Amino acid sequence: MNGILEASIPRYVRVTGTLNNRFVEFEFSIGDPELCVELVMQFEQFREFCKQHRAVELTAEQCAWLDYERLKWQFGQAGVSE
Repeated sequence: MNGILEASIPRYVRVTGTLNNRFVEFEFSIGDPELCVELVMQFEQFREFCKQHRAVELTAEQCAWLDYERLKWQFGQAGVSE
């Protein structure tokens, strides 16, 4: 990918917790918030990471939708969409 295309793909973070008032636990995704990696960084590193990757924090509504989608996978049946 070239730099222009890469910059156009949205990046998201979802803070999931903190550790010892020193670290941020969060999910990071590129393009699709459903596909993410879990990361842990110190607060200042997290702020720099978000700035460098131009990541935006998911809204409460987006987080609720993700939680709902994950519940369907966890408790759903194969072939059932709702």
